[in-house]
Amino acid sequence: MTQDKSTPYLRIERLTKQFGTFTALKDISLEIFPGEFICFLGPSGCGKTTLLRAIAGLDIQTSGRIFQGGRDISALPSSQRDFGIVFQSYALFPNLTVAANVGYGLVSRGLPRVEIETRVNDLLRLVGLPDSGPKYPAQLSGGQQQRIAVARALALSPGLLLLDEPLSALDARVRAHLRVELRRLHQRLGVTTIMVTHDQEEALTMADRIVVMNHGVIEQMGSPTEVYRKPASAFVADFVGTTNFLPAVVAGPDHVRLGEINLACELSVNIGPGQDVTLAIRPEDVVVRNISPTTPNTFEARVAEIEFLGSFCRVGLAINGGDPALLADFSINAVRDLSITEGKVMPVALPPDRLRVFVRPPQAP
Repeated sequence: MTQDKSTPYLRIERLTKQFGTFTALKDISLEIFPGEFICFLGPSGCGKTTLLRAIAGLDIQTSGRIFQGGRDISALPSSQRDFGIVFQSYALFPNLTVAANVGYGLVSRGLPRVEIETRVNDLLRLVGLPDSGPKYPAQLSGGQQQRIAVARALALSPGLLLLDEPLSALDARVRAHLRVELRRLHQRLGVTTIMVTHDQEEALTMADRIVVMNHGVIEQMGSPTEVYRKPASAFVADFVGTTNFLPAVVAGPDHVRLGEINLACELSVNIGPGQDVTLAIRPEDVVVRNISPTTPNTFEARVAEIEFLGSFCRVGLAINGGDPALLADFSINAVRDLSITEGKVMPVALPPDRLRVFVRPPQAP
């Protein structure tokens, strides 16, 4: 049956999870739609794995409800929920062959042997390991073992695929390759998928939507572009990507002062003159080319340091006569064409639409 893409497949309502006096999840609500690839992203201890385990029924929530496909699964044991799960540790049976590992759930269901063999062979082809059935897990690389774990999770054709940091135990090159394979596999199968990760690059490259978590709450949920380009909080701006944070003061409607520099930017209606704020801007958004007298937010900066990073240079800019306060990423071509060297004073611009403004909390007395 084709699922209605406009109706949430998974709905979480006011979910709270406590371990003794510690609250791991605080009033979490979200909707996940059929066929989406969702990433729960955040630092260690933010609650992302606890939320995944609550969805799986491995750690039942203290309060709140979970609906899957319109069915209330809030109190159901994990054995009665429709999901497949892949752990960071692979969790393959070392004494069983690859084929037996993949088909383990099918055997438990009592399916005919021929049907199991056909399904296992199809899955091994699907994950790109068609000839690995007779081998044992110890004979496979880490990346291959993780693909077998994915095949096993898909064996029973679950409605929901849960991935708990599936790539974190792999080296960087294998991890980058496998995340592309997982994304292609998801696009081919269309199974609703939730992946827990602390790796922002994984989330940005794989997810349809990212759920950024911190201290048991959702800081922001949106597409990778939305989360990166329009972070809803200073935490999100800092955790996802590299960001400059600059202390400023509101000077008037849609204007702030950064030391002696007056900058135009978008301010929310509840931020008034004299308010201490923090400006956030990505290093790649600092403009150094095609600056004219009419370019907004233009000022002079001194190149204090240059770090060569292969395809681009990260440049430390000193402003208002102080120490390097602003990081800017310039292409190798820009560095060459503009003769950017340490000590050079040059005009730079901060586009108003690329500046994010966050209210600074008051200092403790």
